[in-house]
Amino acid sequence: MTVNPIQVQKFLSGVDYPMSKDDIVNTARDQGADDNVLSTLEQLPAERFNSPNDISEAIGKLNREGDG
Repeated sequence: MTVNPIQVQKFLSGVDYPMSKDDIVNTARDQGADDNVLSTLEQLPAERFNSPNDISEAIGKLNREGDG
């Protein structure tokens, strides 16, 4: 199931970047993200993100790959 990057960002509001993928997944889990969001975050190819935009771009790439 496709996850909207905006959905993901609501679970990551107020965090300080850069963040590792593990920290992002753990933060989202702590903020109540559902399994679909957590699964998407765990699939992100990068190990480090410098901004919310980096995460949104990575999710967009995952979504495009899933469509093709």
